[in-house]
Order: sequence, then structure tokens, then C-alpha cells
Amino acid sequence: MASVQPSVANNVANASAAAATATAAASPTDSHQPTPPKSLSDDSIYQWISELVNGTQSRERALLELGKKREQYDDLALVLWNSFGVMSVLLEEIISVYPYLNPPVLTASVSNRVCNALALLQCVASNPHTRTKFLAANLPLYLYPFLSTNARQRSFEYLRLTSLGVIGALVKNDTPEVVNFLLTTEIVPLCLNIMEISSELSKTVAIFILQKILLDDQGLTYICHTYERFHTVAQVLSKMIDQLAAAQQQKQPPPSAAPGPAPAQANNNSSARLLKHVVRCYMRLSDNLEARKALATILPEPLRDGTFSSVLQDDVATSRCLAQLLRNISE
Repeated sequence: MASVQPSVANNVANASAAAATATAAASPTDSHQPTPPKSLSDDSIYQWISELVNGTQSRERALLELGKKREQYDDLALVLWNSFGVMSVLLEEIISVYPYLNPPVLTASVSNRVCNALALLQCVASNPHTRTKFLAANLPLYLYPFLSTNARQRSFEYLRLTSLGVIGALVKNDTPEVVNFLLTTEIVPLCLNIMEISSELSKTVAIFILQKILLDDQGLTYICHTYERFHTVAQVLSKMIDQLAAAQQQKQPPPSAAPGPAPAQANNNSSARLLKHVVRCYMRLSDNLEARKALATILPEPLRDGTFSSVLQDDVATSRCLAQLLRNISE
């Protein structure tokens, strides 16, 4: 393509070779020659990587367009990681937002732009061929300033949610090396804070991350290593149950009230998802003997008295999980 500088085209071609090698290494039984990533068959990938690395005025558009391509190509992460300058540009986009965090003056346009960069990082974090390198470069740490913000404006909420999406992509596949890495960082207190102050969607992603950490044996050991850690986690979970119980009571009209419109299905679904993760976190904590003894005393009453029976009536798996939790703490 005439519009692409030769050096960039060479860089992407080199990325193709590196990505193909990574794919072949992951499939040693395949006797064929390494196959270049499918994303490189799309000429526009060359164009947008060129604009991302060398462009200034068009970089924002390149972030947006490459973000759209990640939905089309599973192997785009290999090209992003192996193309010279791309990861440096993404880090530059992230770091450039730090001054807007304190005082909190992040605008919607700036938030949207950096979230497009974060979407590409999520693509790299979720790919098994680039995940280990992503961790080795300590790239998740660059997102922690975003997760540390307490501002409630929509621009900050969107920033926290998208940053959580990157960490969620890392833990999704239950890889021990990911949990080991995260336990050396402050991700647990960051998630707990978001579970207290953020929107229901951000809370759901944050508790999903916490649940994945707890499901790992080292993660459970870490949380239950001291009573203070366990109590901090249990306290936040208890607050979430209290909030969900209060919301559930508001949805139930008094017996004498006339029938009204049904509550929004989207709200019901999001509350059910959140409740599912809370129950599973409690269930996993009960696998630790000392935590089980403590839960027998401190488990919130709404989980014992059937407050959520209507929410869980169509969720057999979570209902069984809650029943098992109650059996565990009664032993």
C-alpha cells in the first residue's frame, strides 16, 4: 500500500513472522509451516498500525479502528505485541491521562480515548501467547492509578470499568501465574474499594476478579492468612449483601399495594449476577477451616432467611451453592 511507510510495513511483516512462530510453538504437533495471523490478511491493519505509531492527528482514530478489529481477529494481539512501537504508544496514551486523575478533571473525550487504548491492552492480556509477556512487563501496574480513583463521574466510572476489563481478561482462564502476579500487587484492596463505591457493573467485574483469585489455592491462602485480611474481605461482601437485600425489598410492593409495572429486567439480571459472585466468594472462603468458623457467626442474615429466594429461583447452580455454603458453616 502506497500510504504505508516501508519501515512500518517491514515492522508488521516481522510481527507476522514472530506471531506465526508463537502460534507454531503452541502447536508442536503441526508439521506445516507457521501460518501468519489472519489479521495480517486485512490490509487496513497495516494502515491503522502505521497511523497509531507514526500519526499524531490520526492516532485517536487508529485506536478506535484497531479496537473494532479485535472483535474480528483472535490473533490481533500477536500483531500488536510484535509490531515495533505499538505497546510504547499504548503506554504513552495511558500515562498521559494521569494528570487528569487528581484533581479529578477527566473529560468524556479523554476517557473515551484512553479506554480505546485499554481495549487493545485487553486484547493482548487475553491472548495465551502474549499474556505471560504482558505480565513480565508489569503492564497491569500502569492501570492501578485508574483503579485507585474514587470520583463518581461517568468518565471515571468508564475508566475504572475498562481497566477492570483488562484485569478480568487476565484472570478469566484460571492461570496460576496470573494469580501469583496479582497477589504481589495491591489488586485485592483495589477491587474491594471498587466493590464498595462503584456502579453495579464495575462491582460485578471487581468481584469476578476477587472470585477468580479466591478459586486459586494460593489466592485463598493469601486472603485467609491473617484474620485482618479475611475480615476486610468478609466485611465488604457483607455490605454488598446488605445493599442487594435493601434493593430487593424496594422491588417488593407491600401486600396491600395495587399491582404495578414489573421491575426492569436488566436491573434484575445485574443484581442476580452480582449476588451469584458474592455467594461463590463466601462458598470458597468456607473451604478454609478458620474462615468457615468465622462465617458461622458473621454470614449476613439475608443469605440465611430466604431474602433472595425470588432472585435465585431460576438460578439452580447458585441456589445449590448457597445451600452448600449454609451446610458448610453449620458443621
